[in-house]
Amino acid sequence: MANAPHPAPGPEPKWNLVGPGLVVAATGVGAADLIATTVAGSKYGYALLWAVIAGCIMKVILVEGAGRYSLATGKTIFEGWSSLGRWTHWYFGPYIVIWGFVYGAAAMAGTGLALYSLFPFFSVFTWGVISGLLGLVLVWSGKYDVFEKALTAMVILMFITTITAAILTLPNLGEVLTGLIPYIPEGALINVLSVAGGVGGTITLAAYGYWLREKGWNTTRYMKVMRIDNGVAYLITGIFVVATLIVGAELLYSAGIAIGAGDRGMVDLATVLGERYGQWMSKLFLIGFCAATMSSLVGVWNGVSLMFADFAGYMLGRPHDDKSRLAGGVFYKAYIFWLTIPPMVMLYIGQPVYLILAYGVLGALFMPFMSVTLLWILNTDRVPREWRNGSFTNIMLTLCTLTFGALAIDQLRGLIF
Repeated sequence: MANAPHPAPGPEPKWNLVGPGLVVAATGVGAADLIATTVAGSKYGYALLWAVIAGCIMKVILVEGAGRYSLATGKTIFEGWSSLGRWTHWYFGPYIVIWGFVYGAAAMAGTGLALYSLFPFFSVFTWGVISGLLGLVLVWSGKYDVFEKALTAMVILMFITTITAAILTLPNLGEVLTGLIPYIPEGALINVLSVAGGVGGTITLAAYGYWLREKGWNTTRYMKVMRIDNGVAYLITGIFVVATLIVGAELLYSAGIAIGAGDRGMVDLATVLGERYGQWMSKLFLIGFCAATMSSLVGVWNGVSLMFADFAGYMLGRPHDDKSRLAGGVFYKAYIFWLTIPPMVMLYIGQPVYLILAYGVLGALFMPFMSVTLLWILNTDRVPREWRNGSFTNIMLTLCTLTFGALAIDQLRGLIF
């Protein structure tokens, strides 16, 4: 049976409101998630508000599970996956390599578009390259406090802009409350799953345990702190994701205005806000768009690089605390380079079809993979008995598995046909 790390004697742990939870939430909620929620509001009004809240709860459960495993065992989530068999390596290895290459290009394209919308004197490609290099510089040293402060500033900008936009639209509180009642409009099942599944990240959820370690929260003495941190982070996330749904419902749904998908939709929304409330609101919203895309980029450049360093070091037989498996090590920096430099070519010449197909297939399977493996790991002697799942957590993780499994089937069907 695994033994929990023994906390060293001393005073109770100190913490502040800004912790790894806000980092993982800020990284996970990018422009694509915000626009998906806005589009849901524009199509169905407040009918899917309950799905946004359900999505936040599901992510709280998943992130708490990843954090609890790390604190209870002193091991990383990849070491937990490895304990289930080598099949996890055959999935995770190709996934993190392909994902990083494709995501690097997509993230730079998104930030490039956001910056171009504000400062059109450079091209989208040039701004994308600048943002990628800026992300590289911010996280290259592996110093967590610098990274956390940068993410905090971006979260504040995201929060201010989305809340301001929601307040300006003067939401109907009575209709907002009706959206809390679970209801699936005709033909909206995939939208419900997408909204619930898209709130708050995918692979970056698994980075939570690594950020706990970087923060210095590394024993069971921090278990309560971790849970509060996680809950507060997703409460904040929920507020500004709900704010985007309000904007969609009040500004777009009532007027029958359609906007584009993906990052382009954020620019379209900024244009609509500018026409309705003045150019100052358009510029303010675009600043929030920049913050959303850049926070995701910087978070991935740090968090997923930590995961890759752990994976590469483990596969080469390096000890758990070997420098090469930690922030600032050789594998960490190699993956930052992989996220930044090779994708610039893809950003310039376009996306190869077969690579995108592999990215889509492996990415669709990640959330079911995470929820299933957490169910497995956290109900066995891989974790000390006192830190295993309770009935409620098991029920919620099962619901997560079903939800993300259905989304995966839909995504795979779309890729194949």
